[in-house]
Amino acid sequence: MDEGRESWWEKDAMTVEIVFALVTAGVLAAAVFAVPLAVTLVLGLSGPVSTRVLTGGAVVGGAAGTWRLVRVLYRFDRERRKGH
Repeated sequence: MDEGRESWWEKDAMTVEIVFALVTAGVLAAAVFAVPLAVTLVLGLSGPVSTRVLTGGAVVGGAAGTWRLVRVLYRFDRERRKGH
């Protein structure tokens, strides 16, 4: 009858997985960025050094968040294709 189409629970599972991936990616990115932020505050860095440290932290945090997002969604798709 509805051959090849996703059921409502499959769509709900996909929505939950996307939200989970986004939230955990955001938390990971924030946690990674918190390290250089803490270093900047504790050491009292200012000026161009502070800017470079925080920019580096933002780049690494963004990369870590993106990695987490892709990893979670790829793993979900792989499991979904297996039929689990």
